[in-house]
Amino acid sequence: MGSKTVRLKVLRQDHPSKPETKRWEEFDVPWEPQMNVISALMAVRKNPVTVEGKKTTPVVWESVCLEEVCGACTMIVNGRVRQSCTALIDQISPNGEEVTLEPMTKFPLVRDLVVDRQQMFDNLKTVKAWIQLDGTHELGPAPRQAPENQEEAYPLSRCMTCGCCMEACPQINEGSDFIGPAAISQVRLFNLHPSGKMHAAERLEAVMGEGGVADCGKAQNCVEVCPKEIPLVDSIAQVSRAATKHMLFGWLLK
Repeated sequence: MGSKTVRLKVLRQDHPSKPETKRWEEFDVPWEPQMNVISALMAVRKNPVTVEGKKTTPVVWESVCLEEVCGACTMIVNGRVRQSCTALIDQISPNGEEVTLEPMTKFPLVRDLVVDRQQMFDNLKTVKAWIQLDGTHELGPAPRQAPENQEEAYPLSRCMTCGCCMEACPQINEGSDFIGPAAISQVRLFNLHPSGKMHAAERLEAVMGEGGVADCGKAQNCVEVCPKEIPLVDSIAQVSRAATKHMLFGWLLK
């Protein structure tokens, strides 16, 4: 009786400009206790030979922290977008089922399982997801935040720009400019901050145009796949309400 193995089925492509290289490759790797998808991919890298015995190039993927903090290792595992570092083989393949790995589809492909998430970081720039400081001089202690304000803001601050919500959102497609749930939630986060409130109007105006909060289709897929359980639907509702108030009454503040 042979040792237990894990079969990976990986969707690969050598370069974004070479769609003809798109293919599925399968690998058998030795099973290890508590191994995750990243561990299995590392085993493939050590011995990149397919189940047919064909020597191939090592699979390319992206990962950093391996603690579901950095957001880099997002991919589609068995048809569901998630962090591959917390995708334990014994949970996703309890009876030795084949594990399929695919890159996210809503971002430009780099190679194999790696995509370019630059769009998400550009969206953060669009909504000014930062606290502006007045110069480099000593500003003294930051403004105090009420405990209830901190309680509301903390879950929003856990976003790691992983892309899960963008991948699951049906409004993110080639025919839409929708900015996505992550950036909208950051508008809520920074508008809650005592200093961030000074530029709240600018953030709201950034999501009031085409591709903004009004383009959300309310599918609620984002909150289902978010690995940090961020209340994205609540954020979209809150920002939508604030944007409507700003549209109707913002002129009174100018």
